[in-house]
Amino acid sequence: MSVRVGTADFDVSAEMARIAGNDTDIGGVAVFVGKVRGRADGQDLVSMTLEHYPGMTETELERIETEAQHRFNLSASLIVHRIGTLKPGDNIVLVIACAPHRHDAFAAAGFLMDYLKTRAPFWKQETLANGKSRWVAAKESDDTAAAAWRSKPAD
Repeated sequence: MSVRVGTADFDVSAEMARIAGNDTDIGGVAVFVGKVRGRADGQDLVSMTLEHYPGMTETELERIETEAQHRFNLSASLIVHRIGTLKPGDNIVLVIACAPHRHDAFAAAGFLMDYLKTRAPFWKQETLANGKSRWVAAKESDDTAAAAWRSKPAD
């Protein structure tokens, strides 16, 4: 298990090599990379600033990752989340789930992202091309996706 929160960008290939190593029992690796979009709600985006609650954020990400370990047959997992001011096209989040079989890797990556979007204490502020800023509100669709996991018991 591994969790990192910081300002530094990440290299997906290097992180995959680090997390999976030479483990020949890993049969599937699911990777999700979240990026800053150039438009939000039809408006051009200049930047997105991500804030978090230090200590609490890492603890919650570790809790989510531990739950994924219990729900799915994972060999390894990784969550990297960036904070600070990011530009369109920049990486925001990386989730890697490694398992003996693809089904667990795919499901775990989906679970981690759904819970990360709804439970991790991050706040996002968008700066628009018109000079205005706004906080990004929680989305009902994210809550619905996370709620679906509650009806699926852990193995």
